[in-house]
Order: sequence, then structure tokens, then C-alpha cells
Amino acid sequence: MKAPPSPADAGRGRDGRVSGPARRRGGLARLGPLPWIAPVVLLILAVVVWPVVELIRTSFLNISIAGKVRGGAGTDKFAKLFEESDFGAVLFWTAVWTVVVVAVTMLVSLALAQLFNQNFPGRRLTRWALIAPWAASVLMTAIGFKWMLNQTAGVLNTLMLDLGLIETSRDWLGRSDTAWPWMMAVAVFVSLPFTTYTLLAGLQTIPQDVYEASRIDGAGTWQTYRRITLPLLRPAFLVGVVINLINVFNSFPIIWAMTQGGPGYDTSTTMVFMYKLKETDIGESAAMSVVNFAMVVVLVLIFLKVSRWNEED
Repeated sequence: MKAPPSPADAGRGRDGRVSGPARRRGGLARLGPLPWIAPVVLLILAVVVWPVVELIRTSFLNISIAGKVRGGAGTDKFAKLFEESDFGAVLFWTAVWTVVVVAVTMLVSLALAQLFNQNFPGRRLTRWALIAPWAASVLMTAIGFKWMLNQTAGVLNTLMLDLGLIETSRDWLGRSDTAWPWMMAVAVFVSLPFTTYTLLAGLQTIPQDVYEASRIDGAGTWQTYRRITLPLLRPAFLVGVVINLINVFNSFPIIWAMTQGGPGYDTSTTMVFMYKLKETDIGESAAMSVVNFAMVVVLVLIFLKVSRWNEED
């Protein structure tokens, strides 16, 4: 009786050569995972890499307001950008905006995540209620707050006048000293759902056996929280901080809907500043975009370096 062919000889013909289907399978096998990841790589090249390359190229061109290229500009657009009188103030307020919003968001989200991780009546309802700011459009939320803060017909001024807290209506968004706190409050409000659920997911992955072992060892509540909860929550916390840093730094709808960066550039971040420069100089606006991109990358890298994200506790 003839023995069955071995796996190595299964794809060979009578002359010992590899047959067509086996040869094609071998060719695809040599490519490894490339056929599967090629669409994703092409999508990243088209959606991410190519726009960044075009953005950098545009920042070195002299472009009219109508969009006509009038030749190269070298680094003149960057020099013009750095010489803008409002550039330093915009950078300062962008840093304040980012740090304050991210810090307050993380602290409030941590408290809410720990609250939602407990069993209490109505927990499911409150969890669903927190999704509302996330489900609503950021632009719609910002416009809603703008109407609420309106000087003549806003709910806030009407309520405060009725309660005798103020004597005359205030233009809350007309001055930078009152506009910034309100815009930061809206930014925190719309950032809470994602961050809270990220931290809640991290809390729910912590094994209960660890807490039971700490109680047996006689650890107090604060020691358990500081030595067990926070270290094990670190991966989720880092994800929340990084995502919020990127989102808040690049935030545009809230500021534009509420103040449009005014009066002047008093309530502008670098994103709003970039958009307003487009009205006078497209090349300078592109240069501001390149600076924004570089600052985001540097900001995230510094945070990851300081937080030692790839080190285990």
C-alpha cells in the first residue's frame, strides 16, 4: 500500500515542482501580515501623513488670500508669526487653559469614578446622566452656555438679579477675566464623561483579593488607597491625561462659539489664533499650525517621560 504524501510534498507535482496554488500561498506567506495591514497603512498615509506634509509645505509658501501661490517664502512666515505682538500672551493663556482644564477634569473625574464604583441607590441612573455631556455636540453645549450667560436675556443674570446678588446685568463673556473661567468650566463639563468612564474601567479591573489582603495586613483606608488603588489605576489615569492633553490643547469649538477669541485675542488659544490668522495670511496660519503640532508632540512626550509610563511599579 502506497504511503500518503507528506505535508512537504503535498503541493508538489509528479515532476517534483511546486504546484500553482501552493506557490501562490508561499508567496503570500512571505509577505507576512502586510496584505492585512496595508489598507490601514494607506489610510494613515492619506489622512495623517499627507496633510502634515502639505501643512509644512504650505508654511514655506507665499499664498494670497484668494489661495493663489505666489512663490516661496522661506522661513519668513515663521519670523512674522513670532513677531506678532499677541503671540506671547496667546501661548501663555494656551498653557493656562490646558493645565487648568486637564487638572480639574482629572480630579473631578477621579472622584466621580470612585463614587460610581460604589453600590448606592440610583447608581445606574447617575451613570446614564453623566453620558449626556458626551452625547451632545460640543458646539451645541458651548452655544447653550453662551445663551445662558447672555447679558440681556441670559438665565444667569436674570436669576442673580432676582436674588439680589448683582445690581446690573454683567457681560460674562465680554471680558477675559470672567470669560476664561466660564470657558474652562464648559471644557471640564464636556470632558468629564470620557475621563470618568476611563477611570471607572480602571477601578473595576482591580482585583478585590488585593483589598482583602490589605485589610488582613492591617492597612488603613488611606494606605490602601495610596499604595494599592492609585498604583493599579495608573495605566487608566495616564490614558485619561494624554487624551485630555491632546483634546484640550486642540480645543476650538468651545472658545469660538462662546467668544470667538475676543475681544481681540484676549480669549484666544493657539488654535483660535491660527484660525484668525487665516483671514489675513494663509502662510502664517500654516506656520502656526506647524508650531501647534510640534507643541502637542513635545507636550505629550514630556508628560510620558515624567510619568515613566512604560515602567512597572
